[in-house]
Amino acid sequence: MKIFIAGPRAISVLNKTVEDRLHGIAEKKHAIIVGDANGVDKAVQKYFSNLNYPHVTVYSSNGKVRNNLGNWPVESVSVTGNVRGFDFYAMKDKAMADTADYGFMLWNGESKGTLNNIINLLKHDKKSLVYFTPQHDFVCVDSFEKLDALVNFCADGTKSLLGKLYKPIPTMPLQMTLH
Repeated sequence: MKIFIAGPRAISVLNKTVEDRLHGIAEKKHAIIVGDANGVDKAVQKYFSNLNYPHVTVYSSNGKVRNNLGNWPVESVSVTGNVRGFDFYAMKDKAMADTADYGFMLWNGESKGTLNNIINLLKHDKKSLVYFTPQHDFVCVDSFEKLDALVNFCADGTKSLLGKLYKPIPTMPLQMTLH
């Protein structure tokens, strides 16, 4: 199984709960797909590098690798010259979602990139295990209804962002509780 692990640059330290989950992934020898950004990408790379874990592929945009702490293979995603900013890195993230079987996202309820990753996985009918940092809890997001319910725990700006990134078909709201 290929697991796409990602999260915001604002999170640079993994807590024990997340590290325990990463340890379980390593024990099962799953393939890891991770980006090259600072923050969660770099922290996840550090964790697996410390384990000397070999089953990692680092994705970068146009082969310009910012972080590859384990000297793992790099998958370069070609991005045309006129693409800049969020869209430049979003193309790399989309390629990771396309390749992955499953997502493991650390999300602070604010990161546009992480939210976009969850959406990209859902568009391919792929689940994400989301570690929702405001609640310190895991949520399995396997439908847009569950994503919408999770976003209801976020600030209004994130709710608006979801509407910009994905235009869902109106459905009955799903109630969700976090522990």
